[in-house]
Amino acid sequence: MAASTVPTGGHGDPTRRDFLMVATGALGAVGLAAVAWPFINNLNPAADTLALSSIDVNVQPIQVGQAITVKWRGKPVFIRHRTPEDIKAAEAVPMSELPDPATDNSRVTDTAKKVRPEWLIMIGICTHLGCVPLGNKPGQDKGPYDGWYCPCHGSAYDTAGRIRKGPAPRNLVIPDYLFTSDTLVRIG
Repeated sequence: MAASTVPTGGHGDPTRRDFLMVATGALGAVGLAAVAWPFINNLNPAADTLALSSIDVNVQPIQVGQAITVKWRGKPVFIRHRTPEDIKAAEAVPMSELPDPATDNSRVTDTAKKVRPEWLIMIGICTHLGCVPLGNKPGQDKGPYDGWYCPCHGSAYDTAGRIRKGPAPRNLVIPDYLFTSDTLVRIG
């Protein structure tokens, strides 16, 4: 009988079946990665979210005593250029009178730990039910503490954005911010 010329798959002698097994495994791995990638990529933040993760605001045009509202991450942010009287009033409040005690300096310190008492930057959302308090535009009711007033349920905030009266449990939130120059602040 004649010797067989068909490979037997012995040691060091690959067969067609071995090649098909490796190729099928590799193709399956590529297919699995192609199916999984859209799900994994979906966990990344959207482009519009990344674009709004921080904003730069030029504060040079804001006069002493004036306030502006900018939008950051879909939320109003109040920026007030406080008067010396605003600062003195905020510093004079005893901590025992505050439902959510916080010093004035702790509320006007940027992320680089630089205190700028003339600038108050905070998220303009009442901590009670999420309303937007009044007091950031000329002629609006600033409440009994000359800060901000939420007419929905009567929460009143002082010139440092601290809750003084009403149902709000906490002070207005201070976002992370950094003065990158004397006239430019980066929020976020």
